[in-house]
Amino acid sequence: MNRLPLQAVLFDMDGTLVDTERLWWEAVEQVAGRALTEADRPEVLGRPVEYTAAWLAAITGTGAADLADTLHREFADRVRTGIVPRPGALALLDALAREGVPTALVTASPRAVADTVLDALGADRFAVSVTADDTPHTKPAPDPYLAACRALGVDPAVCVAVEDTETGVASAEAAGCAVLAVPSLAPIEAAPGRTVLASLEGVTVDRLRSLLPYRLRVMTWNLWYGGTKVRDHRAKQLKVIAETDVDVIGLQETYGGAAGELAEALGWHHHSAGPNLGIISRLPITAVLGDPDVAFYGAAGARIAVGDQEVEVWTAHLDAEHYGPYESEPLAHEDVRTGQMRDTLSRISGAAPVVLVGDFNSPSHLDRPDVAWPVTKAAEEAGLGDSFRQARPDAVRDPGHTWSPVHAHPEPQDRIDFVLHRGLRVLHSRTYVSGTPRTWPDVEDNDWPSDHAAVITTFSLGSGPGTV
Repeated sequence: MNRLPLQAVLFDMDGTLVDTERLWWEAVEQVAGRALTEADRPEVLGRPVEYTAAWLAAITGTGAADLADTLHREFADRVRTGIVPRPGALALLDALAREGVPTALVTASPRAVADTVLDALGADRFAVSVTADDTPHTKPAPDPYLAACRALGVDPAVCVAVEDTETGVASAEAAGCAVLAVPSLAPIEAAPGRTVLASLEGVTVDRLRSLLPYRLRVMTWNLWYGGTKVRDHRAKQLKVIAETDVDVIGLQETYGGAAGELAEALGWHHHSAGPNLGIISRLPITAVLGDPDVAFYGAAGARIAVGDQEVEVWTAHLDAEHYGPYESEPLAHEDVRTGQMRDTLSRISGAAPVVLVGDFNSPSHLDRPDVAWPVTKAAEEAGLGDSFRQARPDAVRDPGHTWSPVHAHPEPQDRIDFVLHRGLRVLHSRTYVSGTPRTWPDVEDNDWPSDHAAVITTFSLGSGPGTV
């Protein structure tokens, strides 16, 4: 099973790369004029200088600006004379550099302090640095990590953030990063998507890669009479699957045998239902769902094992008669398809994650807001998101038409094939057609063996909790 590729590692500074949390604690104690206690930790650790200064001002009655200046000075003095790299930090930075994985420094400290630390560590170790001075909001808000990802040109979902405080962990997780927590002064609990280790000693680049979420790439594909309108259709179907590197495909118009034949040729798992529907998967199928003898129109499902999780995947084909855009009253005959959709939704469990794909033979209300297309509205009301529109919200710029690459104007060009989901994160979504298909009836030698475009969505699934 593929995990997402590691594109960057984002390091907190104080207490993570260098042993400055102790120095910061001492600086705050000096300014406060007393020893700090366990109760003071939330106001001190992982907080920007201004936050702690405001907290001290409320206690002491001294002006916050003066306290901030004093805290800056006390801390900077200690950093210049007492900076010590955390165990394993420099070795991990060197290993990442050898493998060409970009790194960023993401800190709630001000720029002046960060630059002092960068000088000590070697500023060339980091492609980007983000400080408290660089974003409108600092930790625990996600802004610093989002800013670092933008500067690196990467998605947070393919990054690991390394943190030592709950405040920093909250910031990184809110940005969508996987997190390696290495607590310095206060404990941090493991959680989904978060691994907790006692130290960076012995942490390898491969260990960081193992913290990223699993990738699940799902395709919906109407095969069009099983593909039989095109010469050498089975070989062309297999070529498409190889080129797209998908994990699971929900099929319509299998004409009985296509799902099994494709799965056998690929060495994949499959579930065939009725004369028309199938699911093929490179990942294990742990259960089949729905009526195995479903009619030509309807839905079939399977439970797919993705790492240590399971995803419920359904494929649906809704009635093709009286297609709305053909009709003078577009919604006059939508009750049949809407009924089939509601029946499908009633079969899907309430648990997440769930993926529902299919040829709905209906446009989307997200593409044509002048008509409240009830089929896609029903799915939305059931909590299913449209992955293509989530990835590409501008319906004018990215129409995403799937009907039809071989039936040209005056045939309506519409998006009628969908990958819907609940409980997953969409990383990317696109339509797919191989080659340049000739139009009907001159289709026999097309590279693309269908009259629909496929839709492919890449999802991420969070990894499980790590251990100390």
